[in-house]
Amino acid sequence: MLPKEIMRRVREIQVRTGRQVADVLAGEYVSVFKGSGIEFDEVRAYTPGDDVRSIDWNVTARMGEPFVKRYVEERQLTLMLIADISASQDFGSGGRSKRECAAEFCALLAFSASRNDDKVGLLLFHSDIEQYIPPRKGQKHALRVVREVLAHGEDSPQGSSGEIPPRVPFWKRLLGNRGRLRTAREGTEITRALEFFLSINKRRSVCFVVSDFIDEGYEQALRSANRKHDVVAVLITDPRELEMKPVGLITLHDVETGTKRVVDSGSQAFRTHVQEEATQRIDGIRRRLAGSGIDLIHIDAAGSVVDPLVRFFRARERRTRR
Repeated sequence: MLPKEIMRRVREIQVRTGRQVADVLAGEYVSVFKGSGIEFDEVRAYTPGDDVRSIDWNVTARMGEPFVKRYVEERQLTLMLIADISASQDFGSGGRSKRECAAEFCALLAFSASRNDDKVGLLLFHSDIEQYIPPRKGQKHALRVVREVLAHGEDSPQGSSGEIPPRVPFWKRLLGNRGRLRTAREGTEITRALEFFLSINKRRSVCFVVSDFIDEGYEQALRSANRKHDVVAVLITDPRELEMKPVGLITLHDVETGTKRVVDSGSQAFRTHVQEEATQRIDGIRRRLAGSGIDLIHIDAAGSVVDPLVRFFRARERRTRR
């Protein structure tokens, strides 16, 4: 996209999601996340009525009398968006691609955070780390987050402060594991993105991993991140990944591996196989994440972004009230 087109799309997303944040998400966001965490404040002398489980035994042993740890509600939230911008995210059979859907989803969260004076940060990844924007507050910062998710790498190079560029040498970024030339955005490595995130972010955050999850072996990394942060997986799929139309012979191109093959989409058996494979993949992701204690939001790139997010907020709120 050209810079003018990028800004037009950003403004469209801002207008659309801004209304949705004001009308639909404002209360949901606050009720689920605000006040959900606590942070250490001080150690003070024990007084009758204090919970004995809060006693700091190290300080008590040094001072010779009981002391307790005091915690306060964490008012300011840090929201971290970890967005996949690998080649498969550019696919879209309808009015928008999976990447555009991801940008709109991130906009909803970024503008909700801005409205509530929370910080929001961004990490873009593919098979490597593409860009890191540290968490900050403000509407202008939220707009930048949306713009980067939507079109990073498609216009002129970025040059603002606070970014961490890829640390892998250029020649390694071009050369894949199989020793052949590859583009930088080929492939998806969620584990690498989460390891990078954990290495630079020590403060507890609410972390949304937005991807089509065309990857393997990332569950352990999600579990590790979830022990330190509140991790939510956001799966974005396109309708044509789940159901293929009968249009005769077509060439399928896997943009992440470079492989191509000609198939007969007119074959009912082939279309059934495609649907079963896609359904099993999504069910497998849902099952593995549930087993790891990770919440999952599934978004259809051709459908509403707001409805799945609202359902997640309400399900999370019901669970925390039990």
